[in-house]
Amino acid sequence: MFALIMGLGNISPTALHDLIRKKSVTVIDVNSRHSWLKARVPGAINLDPTSYDANDLPANKESRIVFYCSNPLCRKAPNAARRAKKLGYSNAIVMSAGISGWVSKNMPTESGE
Repeated sequence: MFALIMGLGNISPTALHDLIRKKSVTVIDVNSRHSWLKARVPGAINLDPTSYDANDLPANKESRIVFYCSNPLCRKAPNAARRAKKLGYSNAIVMSAGISGWVSKNMPTESGE
């Protein structure tokens, strides 16, 4: 919801799962570390949405990057994606469903370190 308001692209959990299987995406979880340890999209890295910089993202600014947070009402992922756009990343989008939407679709998760 907030992604669209901010003019950002949105991706569904199912479409993201397809990109992960094709290994054509970097997935970034901007939830708390505690939440990331509990359940995350497989392969997702955990970044603080307000303090990451270009060194934390792929070197290729054309890379597809998907940010997500907890649920559709969370603003952290859209804010983090907008930050990536300001750093020059043209393909930064949001999975607005968040980890709650991912889990509700029975998608696989990882947990722990």
